[in-house]
Amino acid sequence: MNPFILNQAIASTVRYPCAEKAKPVELSDILSGMRFDAMNDNLSNVTADLQSLAQESQSRWRLSACGVTAGLRSIPALVAVDAYAAETGRRRIALVSGLSGNVEDAALGLRALQWAAVAHHPYAGNVALTGVPSANPESRTDLSAAFPPQGNFFYDADAPETRYLWRWLCFQAPDLALEIRAGDTVEWQANAAAGELGAALGASGVALEDSSLSAALGRGTPDNLGPIPGLRLTTPDGLLEGELERLWNIVGRQPGSLAASAARNMLGARRRRSFLDVGRVLAGVYGYALDPVNYTQGVAISGRLRLARLEPSGESPMEGIVRLLEPYVSGAIPMFGDRPSGANLAGLIWGQELAEATGDRRYSDLIVQVADRYQAVPRGTPPPPCDPDFRTEDMFMAGAMLGRAFSITRERRYLDILTRFLLDGEIQQDDGLFRHCRSAPYFWGRGNGFAALGLTETLTYLPEDHLDRDAVLAMYRRLLEGMRNVQEPSGMYPEVLDFPGSYHEFTATCMAGYAMARGLRRGWLDESYRESLRMAWQGVSERVEDNGDVVDACISTGVQENLRDYLHRPAVFGFDDRSGSMALWLAVEMERLNRG
Repeated sequence: MNPFILNQAIASTVRYPCAEKAKPVELSDILSGMRFDAMNDNLSNVTADLQSLAQESQSRWRLSACGVTAGLRSIPALVAVDAYAAETGRRRIALVSGLSGNVEDAALGLRALQWAAVAHHPYAGNVALTGVPSANPESRTDLSAAFPPQGNFFYDADAPETRYLWRWLCFQAPDLALEIRAGDTVEWQANAAAGELGAALGASGVALEDSSLSAALGRGTPDNLGPIPGLRLTTPDGLLEGELERLWNIVGRQPGSLAASAARNMLGARRRRSFLDVGRVLAGVYGYALDPVNYTQGVAISGRLRLARLEPSGESPMEGIVRLLEPYVSGAIPMFGDRPSGANLAGLIWGQELAEATGDRRYSDLIVQVADRYQAVPRGTPPPPCDPDFRTEDMFMAGAMLGRAFSITRERRYLDILTRFLLDGEIQQDDGLFRHCRSAPYFWGRGNGFAALGLTETLTYLPEDHLDRDAVLAMYRRLLEGMRNVQEPSGMYPEVLDFPGSYHEFTATCMAGYAMARGLRRGWLDESYRESLRMAWQGVSERVEDNGDVVDACISTGVQENLRDYLHRPAVFGFDDRSGSMALWLAVEMERLNRG
């Protein structure tokens, strides 16, 4: 069976845990569903073996996926339970094998994990081991000398595996990356960051010009973090366990031989910033333009106003914001073209907040004028200017503007248009997740983020006595439960929610985090969501640099024709208005929740 078709079938039938089922479907069930030819398919065999290890050592490992192959197949990984913990007393080692495409290399990597599972080593408890034994399972080409990958994240036609592995590994930031490959004799090689550990093993240096994974991780500041110590072990099969014993003896017995990696220290520094610290970083970069008038700009202006309310003694952004907006508000510059979309209309999302801050009703009047563009229509039809196919983006755009119009005018007709639209869409599935729209049965991460934001904004303005409130609240809770079930161990949400291994996407995580934070603050969610929110914030904060750049934000995405097109949407690593806006909203909402 074609792997692409197979994964589509998995995505549509063997999805992540469903809230309505007595026995949830686990990630292991999805990955093991790929085992369509166990005798001939090496990836399926590796997946099954990792699944067994995870089941037998649940206190040690979780089955996950670290990427997607060129043939659209998930690459399985065994992730240590504390791989993403902010603090742990254990040394974190990430094992990678099979980059060459050689089954012998992959077999050695799997043997190493099996050894770690059963070895009665005196220092075994001091090591948190994560493993990707078959990093190049389709073996289209040798990828052992393809690092660091340049550009095309995450959709290189020939070698997407390197891009997924690189980012996944860098932002896991282990204390040691260990490559294993088969050879006739034992040889240890160390990268520039390995220091005393390499010397203790008698390792030779990996030349700086070497384009191996180990060398690239130890050079410069990979992914703007810091170097990661790396070792490469080449060994015959029969000597593998003895060499691992040597490494474990050194790492476990000599605390100074393996300190936290520079990459991990950088992530720690980013995590230690307060909500307000991150908010200030973002507010210093985003929200200074409105060209074009679009939610990607407007949300950041709103975020700057919200942050200023939390810090009334700080420098006020009001004068600059008013000056920026006056040409649009006065009519000197046209707000919109002839047929503005919901994304354009939501570019005025700051109107009510700016009116409250300045006393100038012109700003709140803009909200009402936008809301008046939404037309009441028969049941089952989206209100123009919403897309006729019930797209999740419109759940946010309409929810934000119509909810605010009701708050300003107290006219319930705005809410009636809004709730009818939300309840008539019929794109939410039994497990709570949303299709992108009726014609696109794909569970795009930011698409579900839009749904989460839209329901959150609607509930914020929907009175307790509104006839549709219970139904909207039920949609919101089902969605947040569904999204919690697909959250990655890193705290991030994937680009395609039901495709294991798709990249950890920034905006979806910001949106889901915002929806959870608002829900906890307003009492819509129970306290069990605290941990999911904490991890979502950790993942976001690690991916906000001190200059406001962000990591892996999916670019603007219309409705796509197939799953491959959603998986291959380019990811921004740098300045991005959309991402900065959503992260600023999240930082402010986290601080509001923190204050109680």
